[in-house]
Order: sequence, then C-alpha cells, then structure tokens
Amino acid sequence: MYGNTFMTAEEAKQMDQTQDNPQKLIAFEARIERGEKIEPGDWMPVDYRKQLIRMIEQHAHSEIVGALPEGTWITRSPGFKRKLALIAKVQDEIGHGQLLYSACETLGKTREEMLDDLLSGKSKYSNVFNYPAKTWADMAVIGFLVDGAAIVNQVINSKGSYGPYCRALERICFEESFHLKQGHDNFVFLATGTNVQREMVQEALNRWYIPLLHFFGPSDKTSVHSEKLMKWKIKLATNDDMRNQFLDQYVPKIREVGLTLPDEKLKKNLETNKWEFSDPDWDEFYRVVNGDGPCNKERLEVRRFAEEQGRWVRQALVNPQDKYVTPFA
Repeated sequence: MYGNTFMTAEEAKQMDQTQDNPQKLIAFEARIERGEKIEPGDWMPVDYRKQLIRMIEQHAHSEIVGALPEGTWITRSPGFKRKLALIAKVQDEIGHGQLLYSACETLGKTREEMLDDLLSGKSKYSNVFNYPAKTWADMAVIGFLVDGAAIVNQVINSKGSYGPYCRALERICFEESFHLKQGHDNFVFLATGTNVQREMVQEALNRWYIPLLHFFGPSDKTSVHSEKLMKWKIKLATNDDMRNQFLDQYVPKIREVGLTLPDEKLKKNLETNKWEFSDPDWDEFYRVVNGDGPCNKERLEVRRFAEEQGRWVRQALVNPQDKYVTPFA
C-alpha cells in the first residue's frame, strides 16, 4: 500500500503496551500539531489506533456495500453509454474498498477479521446504503448527491494525521470526482427531460433527502467520537460542519434545475451562516445503523453469498497446487 508496512495484531499489541507513557503521548500530539503524518510503525495511543480502525473499516465496508444497489441497475441501464459508466463506477467502488482494507491492515487488523465483523453485524457501514434503489433516478441521486456528500467528507479527511488513510483518500477522491460528473450528467438529464423523467427524479430526491442529512452522522451535540477524532486529526471537521458544507454546495444546484427538497424549514440563516432544517428523525438513523433499515438484511445476505461462493477462489490463490471443487461444479 504505497510503500507502507503491514502490522500484525501481535506487533500492534506490543506497541500498545507502551500506551501509558506520558512522554510518548506528548511527543505524538506535538507531531500531529506540526502537521506530520503518523505511519504504521510509529508509536500511537491505543485509542488512536482503535478509532482509526473503526473509522477506516467502516469506510471500507461502505464502499463495498454501497456498490450493491448500483450493481443491480447495470443490466437495466437505459442505453449503452450509461451501462458502461455504471460498470466502471461499481468497479471503482470495489477498488476503493480494497484500498481502505489495506490501509486498515497497517493498524494490525486483518481483512478477514474486518469482513467477519461486517457479516456478523459487529462492524457498521454508512446508513445511506440501507435504502432501496427503486428507479433509474436513484442512480442519478446516488451518483450526484450521495457521492457528493462522500467527497465533502473524504476531501476534508484526506488532510488528516494517519498517512496510509490519507494517501488512500487522495486516490479515492480523484476517482470520485469522475463519479460525480457521471451522476450530475444523469441528474440534469432527468431533471430537464420529460414530465415523467422529472417526476421520477423528484420522487427519488424526496426519498433520499433524510438519508442524505443522516449521512454525516449525528449532531455534534450528541456525537460521542468527534472531540477526540478532531484533537488527533483523524477528522478535520465536525459532522455539522460537513453537513452544512454539503448543503451549501448542492442545494443551489438542485434548485437550479427546478427541483425542490421536501422540507419547508430548509433555509440558510444569514446571521449564523448555517443551514436550518426540520428534525431529520435521528431515531430512524440509529434504527438503520443498528440493523433495522429497509435493506440491511438484504445487503448483508448478498455479502454473505459472495463470501461463501468466492471462498474457493481465495483458497486457490493461497494454495494453487491444491484441488478445489467450485460451487458451480
């Protein structure tokens, strides 16, 4: 992974045994304050490693699971050009997941452990990928607005303190910019098309509005991780700040093509320079994150199927001299 070394769980454990060293903590925080990158072999607090693993593997899972609703529309794409663009996008998202799993492995957690935790429900992924893609217009909203929200998050975090994650994010953001262009083109095409097309994209926008507000996580007032993540520059902006930046960038673009957002209270407060909106039902956010969303079970079942059906391929790559019976034999 760009010249980084991978760390075993035992090596990580040995390094963590020095976590109560106050001099090391002072030196570590001074490095971050100077803008230096922390690398895999460097000393780091136990909680720094723990929070990074949680954040990076959640991001990796989100890339993999996020490709599923789009993948279902490849065969139904309206035209060859749209089909090619969607195939390329799905391929990129899976590649992003691989980059992020590699970055997380430098912290001492194996890819197998991460995938096991995903399939068991122990590890989370973004709530936004537990909603159905009912029409082709969902592909436009996902490509333009969900990817737009992701870019806001990732561009900010690419300037963080952990080297392997930052380098992975730099490449991911470069590719996501092309996804955004594809989504924007599709979004504008539908919004300026026939009455049926406009109604379809407006309906999709209505359904995705709340999940998009949820995308950046709970309000800063209730977030349990933000303060420490900000101190160690794992994150460089709060949930509310990123949500506000997203609304700043995309609400005008939505209104420019004559579409509306289903929230009468949505407006920019010129005195605070912050967006105000109706309560986006944070109870729903926590239900979905904890497994009770419209598509949670479906998404994990697909991943379990892929894991089981692909096991023989992984085994063959590790031990090519052995004989394996494929599930299709």
